[in-house]
Amino acid sequence: METGKPLISILMAVYEPRLDWLREQLESLEKQSYPNLRLYVRDDCSSAVRFQETERLVKECIRSFPCEIRRNEENLGSNGTFERLTREAEGEYFAYCDQDDVWLPEKLEVLQEELEQSGALLVCSDMFIIDAEGRRVADSITKVRRRHRFQSGEGLAENLLISNFVTGCTMLVRSETAKEAVPFCPYMVHDHYLALWCGERGTIVSMELPLLEYRVHRNNQTSLLAGVTDKASYGTVRIHKMLERLRWLKEHFPCGERLEIALENRLTWAQAREGNWQHQGGKWTVWKYRRYSPVPSLFELFAPEMPEWMFRIFLRMGRKNLV
Repeated sequence: METGKPLISILMAVYEPRLDWLREQLESLEKQSYPNLRLYVRDDCSSAVRFQETERLVKECIRSFPCEIRRNEENLGSNGTFERLTREAEGEYFAYCDQDDVWLPEKLEVLQEELEQSGALLVCSDMFIIDAEGRRVADSITKVRRRHRFQSGEGLAENLLISNFVTGCTMLVRSETAKEAVPFCPYMVHDHYLALWCGERGTIVSMELPLLEYRVHRNNQTSLLAGVTDKASYGTVRIHKMLERLRWLKEHFPCGERLEIALENRLTWAQAREGNWQHQGGKWTVWKYRRYSPVPSLFELFAPEMPEWMFRIFLRMGRKNLV
């Protein structure tokens, strides 16, 4: 290790990993050009994959820098596991890591240089997209998520209340800031909440440069319309959880007056969405605040009256990135 460089801790949450994909991820960490690293791994009570297998693989692949691997006493979910890793890790910077991607060798070196030069709290990058067999299918996340728009600068928290442009496996964040953000919001993925936290307190830099290969497969936690199969599940996953998120943020998230007003307005919109979905009124308010999320808002003005077969057609179109 080169002690002249600040320590970057890589935080990896593991659950029922496919071992060949995990090996590829670990080998890509071993090949990182940045010289001062530590790896923290937490297995979230996997049952199909024995902890000893994961432990053996980590120790076999990671040879150039220290690593610690532990198993949760109970299943915490990915958010809870990443929160625990954030609490216990040391180092000046944290890099959050999935179990099935492949990092380019220069990833952490490039992100660390950008973070130092910009003074940002968080830096993220673009990524190549690979399929389950490891074939590159796109050279940017924007090619498979048509509404993904990278943003950089200060004052980004208002936009981050609803949608996220920071993908966790691409980001490097100052550890002091990440630790201040604990506990994470239970209704947001860890990367989204950290982005919101940093967006309210400083600068975020998005580098439109692919620094890893992001594997897209049927079990991706944050895949488009994940968990939605019909109108009932859409209401739960896409509408009610958003309402719960905004209620939690209003009660728990420390923010300035500007964001507080923005949060109140978006909470009004979210309440109207739920009322409209349950045929209890709210269409006018959804229309009034449609700018917060234009496509879902417009879709939801008509979707409650759709027959189930038609609704499923729109779901298929959404998964194919056609709407």
